[in-house]
Amino acid sequence: MRTRTLTATAAVTALLLGATAACSSGSGEPSSEGGDVTLTYWASNQGTSLDNDREVLTPVLDAFTAETGIKVELEAIGWNDLQTRIQTAVTSGQGPDVVNIGNTWAVSLQVTGAFLPFGDAEMEAIGGADKFVRTALETGGAEGSDPTSVPLYGLAYGLYYNKAMFADAGLEPPTTWEEMVSAAQALTDPAQDRYGFALAAGSYTENNHFAFINAAQNGAEVFDAEGNPTFTEDGVVEGIMRYLDLMQTDQVVNPSNAQYDNGSFAVTDFANGKVAMILNQNNANATIVANGMADDAYGVVAFPAPADAESDVASHVAGINLSIFANTEHEDESLQFVEYMTSPEVQEQLGKPFAALPVLNDAEAVFTDNLEEAATFTEIYNTRSKPLPLVPAEDQFETTVGQAMNEMFATIATGGTVTEDDVRAAMQTAQDQVAASIG
Repeated sequence: MRTRTLTATAAVTALLLGATAACSSGSGEPSSEGGDVTLTYWASNQGTSLDNDREVLTPVLDAFTAETGIKVELEAIGWNDLQTRIQTAVTSGQGPDVVNIGNTWAVSLQVTGAFLPFGDAEMEAIGGADKFVRTALETGGAEGSDPTSVPLYGLAYGLYYNKAMFADAGLEPPTTWEEMVSAAQALTDPAQDRYGFALAAGSYTENNHFAFINAAQNGAEVFDAEGNPTFTEDGVVEGIMRYLDLMQTDQVVNPSNAQYDNGSFAVTDFANGKVAMILNQNNANATIVANGMADDAYGVVAFPAPADAESDVASHVAGINLSIFANTEHEDESLQFVEYMTSPEVQEQLGKPFAALPVLNDAEAVFTDNLEEAATFTEIYNTRSKPLPLVPAEDQFETTVGQAMNEMFATIATGGTVTEDDVRAAMQTAQDQVAASIG
């Protein structure tokens, strides 16, 4: 998965805030009159490996240098290390000029003051705000502020289904939650080790994402207008209960999925015909095909909401953003680089190897040759996705709620029962923890 959570605590955030004033110069080479400029760029791991990232990006960056004369020193960094590297760069003042961030980190990083705001002039320098998909640009910072990051690669969740399994059972792709559960039950046969669904039920990031999406379908918010957590709202609790019940009451998920701590396990089960449906982002395709499932053997529809839902939200706005460190000595050149990386030509060039959705209006998805799938994911991303809460404590929402759901799935998997009261109590604990941290 390419969405990741910044797990800095409130204490770390405070440290970053205090350290921002001490930032000195960026790590790019200082430019002298008539001299060359070299930007340093930290790229997140988007490909199959860091070597693959470098292989994909190097010709793209070389073309930028040929076009502008601006050199780019690339460092591809794994997700397990990127957040720590960014935190260290903020506190030390010795960071790159430009960096990729998970878009859910944007507000937590914005409050450090270490990143360049994209005001009117800066936004105009990169081609204008209107070129971006609106919901994608909304992830760039707190509402009402100048964003400190802009979209680079887009991702969204979809419901993958096995066409042959559905056809053999006389089923149509589901359009409501109820239809989805009914189809999953019809396709579940534990005696044959076959289930209707697989979930990354041991992944706190995946669990949190679906807590948010299900709450949104219920019309509930997880933070109020002042940034205070509201995890115990009925719509939040009921949404989590609905998701847990896929394993508990509906029994369409193998209890062993409680050990699936990342999405690749569920994707592999789907590709190997062990399950009929998965919920995954559009970058699942490479794993599916690598496991031998033909790309015409599956279909994708939007994650369905209940028939009486208040909203048809089907995903959060997932993906990667670009930020410029405010202390860069090469602001103009960095803005040129951001404009280049978010240009239609480069977006198209990187879309397929990095399995990304376009973040630009009117751009076509190229991550798959299946036009129907591409159109489905584009529609979800552009019109049925909602940004995760644009508040500094969003990272703590992900960890506290996601980990609580891990524990509840583990209880169900080992034969225990989770009630709505149990969910509310767990959300109260998580809410209290986040409220205490933000004072």
